[in-house]
Amino acid sequence: MKLTTAVLWAAAMLVGLQKSASSPDSKVNRSSQNLSVVPTDLPQHVEVLDLSCNHINQLHKGDFRNTTFLRILNMSWNSLEEIDAETFLDTPHLEDLDLSHNSLKNLSGQQYLVHTGSLLVLNLAHNEIFSMTLGSEFSSLVKLERLTVGAKNISKGDFKNIAEVKLRTLTLSLEGKFGYEVGSLKDVHAQTLQIAFNKNQTMDHDLIADALSLFVEVDMMNLTKGYETLSRQLSEKEDVHTSQLDLIDLVIDWKDLTQLVNVVLRTSISHLCASDVTINRPPQKDTDVTGTSKMKSFTARRATVNSFLFSQESVYNFFINLPVESVAIMETPIIHMTCPSSKSPILQLDFSNCAISDSIFSTVKGEVIFECENLVNVRELILVDNNIKNFQVLSKRVQHMTSLQHLDLSLNSIIYDGSSACIWPPSIKNLNLSSNSLTDSVFNCLPKGTETLDLQNNQISVVPQTIFKLENLSSLNLNANRLRDLPVCNTFPVLNELLLQSNSLHAPSVHRLESCPQLKTLDVSHNPFTCTCSLRHFISLGIKSENKRSQTGIELLSWPLGYYCIYPEADRNSTLKDIWIPEVSCNVILLAATILVPAVALILTVVILCRHLDVPWYMGMIWQWTRAKHRARMQQVRPEDLVGVEFHAFVSYSQRDADWVQNSLLPNLEGPAGGLRICHHEKNFVAGKTIIENIIGCVEKSRRSVFVLSAHFVKSEWCHYELYFASHQRLSRGSDSIVLVLLEPLPQYLIPSKYYQLKSMMNRHTYLEWPQDRAKHRLFWANLRAALQADLPNAPVTEIQE
Repeated sequence: MKLTTAVLWAAAMLVGLQKSASSPDSKVNRSSQNLSVVPTDLPQHVEVLDLSCNHINQLHKGDFRNTTFLRILNMSWNSLEEIDAETFLDTPHLEDLDLSHNSLKNLSGQQYLVHTGSLLVLNLAHNEIFSMTLGSEFSSLVKLERLTVGAKNISKGDFKNIAEVKLRTLTLSLEGKFGYEVGSLKDVHAQTLQIAFNKNQTMDHDLIADALSLFVEVDMMNLTKGYETLSRQLSEKEDVHTSQLDLIDLVIDWKDLTQLVNVVLRTSISHLCASDVTINRPPQKDTDVTGTSKMKSFTARRATVNSFLFSQESVYNFFINLPVESVAIMETPIIHMTCPSSKSPILQLDFSNCAISDSIFSTVKGEVIFECENLVNVRELILVDNNIKNFQVLSKRVQHMTSLQHLDLSLNSIIYDGSSACIWPPSIKNLNLSSNSLTDSVFNCLPKGTETLDLQNNQISVVPQTIFKLENLSSLNLNANRLRDLPVCNTFPVLNELLLQSNSLHAPSVHRLESCPQLKTLDVSHNPFTCTCSLRHFISLGIKSENKRSQTGIELLSWPLGYYCIYPEADRNSTLKDIWIPEVSCNVILLAATILVPAVALILTVVILCRHLDVPWYMGMIWQWTRAKHRARMQQVRPEDLVGVEFHAFVSYSQRDADWVQNSLLPNLEGPAGGLRICHHEKNFVAGKTIIENIIGCVEKSRRSVFVLSAHFVKSEWCHYELYFASHQRLSRGSDSIVLVLLEPLPQYLIPSKYYQLKSMMNRHTYLEWPQDRAKHRLFWANLRAALQADLPNAPVTEIQE
C-alpha cells in the first residue's frame, strides 16, 4: 500500500513539474513591497521567488506549503531573526536560498536546513553573527556547492560539520573587526576560497597564510590596502598550494601592483588574474620585470588608470615583457601594445575588447617603422573587438611571428582594397575574420597554410576562382554574407566543411559541389529560397542527405526546418522538404513530349474513328444544312425577282434514273414529308409545246433547279439543255439557284467536254452525295429540303390548298 502511494505521489510530482515548466507563474517578484509576512497568494507552480527588500522578520511552518516546486528563494535584505525548523518542509526542490543581509544571530541553530537536502547554493552573509561555528544541521547539505557565510570570528572546529561536504566555492564575508585562529579552515574541502574584504579592511596574516596553503584557487575581493603584507607573505611562504590567485575589485598603486606581480612570478602560483582594477600613480618610466618564473598566465580585465600624465609605453612594456606563456588584457581601453625587449616566451596573447589600432607591436623611430621580431613563440593571437582597420598592414605586424597558428581578428573594422600584397607567417592555420567589412578581394590576402577560415558577417558576394590555392583549407565559414550561389572549390581541394547560412542564395547550383570531392558538411539554411524549377536539384540533395542516400556523402545542416521558401507567395514559409516541383513542369522536352504524345494519339484516334463512322460525311452534311439555313435567313430576294415562280425546284434527271426520282426523291420533297412544290417533266410538261419550250417554262417557274447527276445524266441530250437553261437563269437568281445531287460517283474524265459548265460548277460548288447507307438518308433529305426551302408568293391558290 505504501509503495503504491509513493508511486502515485511521484507521478503527480512529475506531471506538476511538466506543467510548471511552461507556466507563466514560474517566476514571481515581490521585492520591495513592504511585506511583513510571506504572501499567501503565491502561484502554486512558482519556481523562482524574490521576497527581498521587505520587512519580514520571521518564517513559519506552512509559509511555503503551496509552493512545492520552489527552486530559488531570495529572502535577502529583510529583518529575519527567526526561521521555524519546518519552514521548508514543503519545498523538496529548493536549490538556491539567499538569507543574506538579515538579523540572524548564529550559524549553529539553523534547524530549517535539515529539510533542505537539495540545496546547491546557500548565502548567510551579512547577518548579526559573531561566531562562524556551523551547526550539525549543515552536515545534511550533502549536495551543497556554493556556501557564503560571514561572522566576526573564525575559530578551529567551526567548519567540522561540513568536513564531508565537497564544496565548489566557500565565500567568507569578513565583517567589521575580524578575528581568525590559525588552522580554522582545515576542515573545509572546497576548490575555491573567496575572501570578501570590507572597505579599508586590513588583510589578516593568518587567514591569508591558511588560504594559500589549503586551496587551489583563492579569490580576494574588495582590496584597497595591505598589498605589502600580501607580497611579503608570498615571498616568504614556501608551501603555496594555490595555483590560481584572483584579485577582484581592487584599488592599487602602480608600484604595489608591479611588486605583487613580480613576487607572484617567483612563486609556484600558475595563474594570476586581476579584475576591475583601478591603478593609482601610474609610471613615468619603465619598471623592471622578473626575468624568469613558473607562472603560466597573467590576466587583467577592466583595468583603468586614474591619471592623465604617465608613460603608456612603460605600462605596455611591463606586461609584454612578463616571462609567462599567456598574457591577456581584456576590456581595457589600451590603444597600443609594444614589442618585448628580447625574445619572449609568450605563447598566447589576448587583447579582446580593447581599443588597439593597426600600430600594434610596431615601433616608430624617426620616420621608419620597425616591425616586432621578438614574439616568435606566439601561437595564438586574439584581437577581438578592437580598432584594427587595414588587413594588409596587420599582416606586416605579425609577419615575424613564425609560430603563430591561431589569429582571431573578429569584430573589428578591417578592410582590404587589394592594392598591395600581404605578408603572413606560413604557420597560420586558423584565421577568424568574422564581423568586419571585408569584400571579395580578401581571398587575395590570406595565409596560404590556412586550414580553418571564418569570414562570417562580412560583405562578400562571390568567391573568385582566380585566387591562389588554399591547399589545406578544410573549413570555410561564409555565414551572413551576400553570396548568391555556391562557391566553386577548385581553389580549396580538401574543403570538408562549408557554411553559407543567411546569405542571398535563391537557388543554389548543386552541380558546383562536384568540384568539392572532400566536402562532408554543408549549411545553406536561412537563405531566401525561391521554390521554382531551378531549386529541384537542391531539394533532392536535402532529402537524400536526410535519408543518408547522398552519393556525395554531404550532410546538410539544419535540414529541413532551416530551409523554407520566400517565393512564390503561395509557398512562403513552407519548408523545402514539403515542396513538390514536378519534373515535367521543368523539363521542356519532357513537357513537350507529355503534351504532344497524348495529343497525337488523340488525333489519330479521332481520325480513325471519323473514317470508321463517316464523321466527315456527317459533318459536311450538317455544314451544308447550316449554310442553307443561314442563306435562307440572310438572303433578301426582291419580290419582282420572283414574279411567275410557282415551284420550289425543277428536277432534271435522266430517264434511266426515273425510278429513284419517283420512289425516293419526290416522296421526300413533296407532300407531308417535305412540303415542297417540285416541277418535273413527267407531271408538269404541257402537251402541245415543244420540249425546249417546256424546259424553259419549268426553269423559269422554279426557284431552283435540282440536277440528279449520274453517268446516265451526262449521256442525255435533254439533260444537257436543261443544265444550259438553268445556268443562264443562275445569272439572274444567284449562285444558289442550282443544286447538284450526285446519285453515284462521277469522275471528271467521264463528263463530256460539252458539259464544261457542269465541270465548273462541281469544282466550285458543294454538291450533295446520295449515301448508300440507309442510316444516312434522313440527314441527306433534311439537307436537301433546307437547300430548296423558300417562300413562293406566286404559287397557285388551289394547289396550295391541296
